Amino acid sequence: MTVLPWQSGTTPLMLAPMQGLTNRALRSYFIEHVRPDVIFTEFMRVNTAPAGAGLTAVDLRDVATWQEGVPLVVQLVGHERESLVLASRVAQEAGAAHINLNMGCPYGRMGGGLTGGGMLRYPDNLAEIIPAMRDAVDGSFSVKIRTGYDDPDQILSLLPLFETSGVDFLVLHPRTVVQKYDGAADHRVTARVIRETRLPVIANGDIRSAADGGRVLGETGAAGLMLGRGAIADPLLFLRLRGVVNPEPGREERRAELNRYLREILIRYGRLFCGDTQVLNKVKEIIAYLDDPELAKPLKEMRRAKTVRAFEAALHRLC
Repeated sequence: MTVLPWQSGTTPLMLAPMQGLTNRALRSYFIEHVRPDVIFTEFMRVNTAPAGAGLTAVDLRDVATWQEGVPLVVQLVGHERESLVLASRVAQEAGAAHINLNMGCPYGRMGGGLTGGGMLRYPDNLAEIIPAMRDAVDGSFSVKIRTGYDDPDQILSLLPLFETSGVDFLVLHPRTVVQKYDGAADHRVTARVIRETRLPVIANGDIRSAADGGRVLGETGAAGLMLGRGAIADPLLFLRLRGVVNPEPGREERRAELNRYLREILIRYGRLFCGDTQVLNKVKEIIAYLDDPELAKPLKEMRRAKTVRAFEAALHRLC
């Protein structure tokens, strides 16, 4: 019997895989401060070249069953059955216990090509890929998916395939691929999917506050939540949902929290990345998700900073 990456009987809160963001350093920060129930790697591109697995040495460095005691799910993105199967085996040999297939990324070749959300343009191929990957994975095998390529009801037609293939759980973002992040995540679709499948469904999309998370869980019956952009903007969202800290921090409390978060990320990124320019660029990828109007001025200064020292000076003005 497959062991899921969360404890039975609990409602897991997962940190979403976000390319360019949820690197080892950021995951470590979240583990230390808010301890998600499950974390994911950034997606690992699976090479379709005859050489095979397409997982680089950098990819394999991230592969594990756990990171600092938290279950780690390895996410793969690709489109060719044999390569995905081989990559799944290589990842397991390197230590992975949980494999996830990305069928939701809407950007670039991932949205319009064959991989990521683009897989939903060719649903007939999935009848070969999904069972083959399930057979190749000894631990849990899951799928992160949009509701469809351009039809939000497409997901319903895929549920029988996921169930008969033995997929262990779904992570559902209720937008179509062509929507990208336009409009609002329609969790009425999430609720419908949950009613029509026996698989555990993790709800993802537009969960930016404790109120959002409580509403989605209550209205959909989801098995858990995956937090992405909302958590990048506010890591304490995990603790807010658990009722550990203030669900609606005041202005000064929020400024102090953000100051501590970004200062520590600067330190961690200084250890992971090479040189001030790279560190600064990577930190700016985080603040791109911060849109608090009360912090508009210091955030604008941080986005314009040309050096780490200038960034730290702008950050100091949050206090």
